[in-house]
Amino acid sequence: MTSDHASFEEILENPKDHPQEAFLRARAEKVLAISATLLFERGHHDIAALLAQVDDFTLDFQEEDWGKAWYGMILDFKGPLLDRFTEEVSERTLAVAQEVAEREAYGINSIRARSVLPEVSANWRQLASAAGVARPSNHARKVRVGPAHPQADGLHFTNEWEWRVYDTLRSRQQTLPDNDTLGIVPLGAMKVRDHVFEPDLLITYRGYAGVIEIDGPHHKGRSSDDKSRERLLRNAGVKYIDRIDVRDTSTKEEVDKFVTDFLRHLSG
Repeated sequence: MTSDHASFEEILENPKDHPQEAFLRARAEKVLAISATLLFERGHHDIAALLAQVDDFTLDFQEEDWGKAWYGMILDFKGPLLDRFTEEVSERTLAVAQEVAEREAYGINSIRARSVLPEVSANWRQLASAAGVARPSNHARKVRVGPAHPQADGLHFTNEWEWRVYDTLRSRQQTLPDNDTLGIVPLGAMKVRDHVFEPDLLITYRGYAGVIEIDGPHHKGRSSDDKSRERLLRNAGVKYIDRIDVRDTSTKEEVDKFVTDFLRHLSG
């Protein structure tokens, strides 16, 4: 991303040794990296994971006001990732990016996401008109930010608490007969109207779909967001939604009781 394969720290420490474009991209990378990490630490794991998949980034100079330079941040996404950068995601990302830039004595007054332009060839008409070939697939798996995260059965989890609930569900799954089992979808991307949600666990059982959310220590103060999200999920066919606090996952007995109650309400 940066000139001469230098890291963004090296470019920011010696800006005169690099082109202005490289300096702005390095500054943008630092803001993006810190913002993604802060969002992850504050519980916005889906946004942090999306920012980790940005293909390119830069800052566009806007103006200088009272001796302070102001920029617009531009983020480039490939394909369907752009649809996940909703207005809500944009607002949360901008707020954190402004918080980071303020420490560096400059400002960010806007953020804009755009699509990576594809490379084209002389036969672009034939490619564009071809039907049923090379359709995109959605593996709906998050890219992780920060240290290594738990994995099981080839699936990734944001934290140990999600894995504990998954492990309990998996154990319950193993006790059920083939003709009366349950499906477990961790961290699957789900588009509902103008929103893309990534429920911690989507469960299918006896003809119904349910969602389990594991609320971490940074979840306080988000009840209004939760209610709006849950209403949209119910309108999209999710029968039952329940939440478990990480403090209630400290013992297997607590998680097992939660899973038992969840499945009873889902199938009842």
